[in-house]
Amino acid sequence: MYNPKKILFTVFITIFIDMLGIGILIPVFPLLVTHGSEFCITPDNWSQGQSYIMSGWLLAVYPLAQFFCSPILGQLSDRYGRRKLLLISIFGTALSYVLFGLSILHASIIGLFLSRILDGISGGNISMAQAVIGDISKPEHRARNFGLIGVSIGIGFVLGPCIGGVLSNPDIYHRFNAATPFWFAAILSFINCGLIYRNLPETNQLRLVKTIDYSRPLRNIAALFKLGKLSAIIPVMFLYNFGWTFFTAFWGIVLVSKFDYNQSGVGLFFGYLGIMIILAQGGVVRRLSGKYDEVKVLKIALLVSGVALLMYYLVPDHAQSYIYYITPFLAVGAALARSFSSALITRLADSNKLGAAMGINSSATALAQAIPALVAGYIAYIRPDLSILLGAIVVLFSAVVFYFSSKIIGKK
Repeated sequence: MYNPKKILFTVFITIFIDMLGIGILIPVFPLLVTHGSEFCITPDNWSQGQSYIMSGWLLAVYPLAQFFCSPILGQLSDRYGRRKLLLISIFGTALSYVLFGLSILHASIIGLFLSRILDGISGGNISMAQAVIGDISKPEHRARNFGLIGVSIGIGFVLGPCIGGVLSNPDIYHRFNAATPFWFAAILSFINCGLIYRNLPETNQLRLVKTIDYSRPLRNIAALFKLGKLSAIIPVMFLYNFGWTFFTAFWGIVLVSKFDYNQSGVGLFFGYLGIMIILAQGGVVRRLSGKYDEVKVLKIALLVSGVALLMYYLVPDHAQSYIYYITPFLAVGAALARSFSSALITRLADSNKLGAAMGINSSATALAQAIPALVAGYIAYIRPDLSILLGAIVVLFSAVVFYFSSKIIGKK
């Protein structure tokens, strides 16, 4: 008989390390493509705009690979077991960090792309960890246990950028460079493999022996508009995530190019944003949850998020302190949008189709993270902060779309 507490701890660490690795990238990416940076890896004959375009492609290949491979990994875990697939997935992530670090040291753009693709292919860690929690949780403990995922994601997102900013800064310690954070992330991932091997038994006792559906990712997107009332919310969250990715993909570069931040400053800003989101989750979301209709709260959350992003764009380069005043509003909007959209999807989905609905939403989210990263690179060719403006416009558009589409949902 397995020990649920030991399993929950292992899952918590798995998700935390996954988010830590994602967060570590944030302050390092601008160093690799900003001309004048000692760690810039683009050729000397490239313009700054060409470097930004390459950065957009580099950011996009990870969610693209994840979009195609995550649903397949999920099916494989149903067939062969969570433990095996989780071990393979995390080992692949660890190798991708090693390859990324080596590629930085050797200024290999091809190596960077291969690393991100490998990480995307093996990056089903969070979805499989969620499946493990679903396997072991009693109905009365399920919400509490899934809440641990939000906590581990939040802590990982706070610490990741801070660690990336510190470990990549040679002014703090002369041996630090842009590759150092990835050695750190790789070591943590290998340790995580050991934890899973030792502490995580196989939790999937109902193996599904069926043919793997390799067309699932594309069919998930095709199903977006065939979900009844869910069609009022999942496409809206696709737009929201689309706009949000314009912000996350290039805000670090904007901080460097417009406000003259170094990597430590970029890391600390995103750490601050993560703390604000955690506080919003624990304060605002908890107080509103169950007391107000999800539709009404989501309308406000989308609007607040869009306005906050627009305010970021409007901050002049000599008044950078304003971005710290705007950030709490963005954090509240983001926390409410993600929490209440998930609650609304859960409420609207038939109980026997909830897994499918969540899978479709995950596929839509991955695609919404890939396309803007790619587009933002070309926009940054003109001016980096234009990607923030476009992100604000798309998020505000999602608020307008939801205002009309929500009419088909009705009330509780």
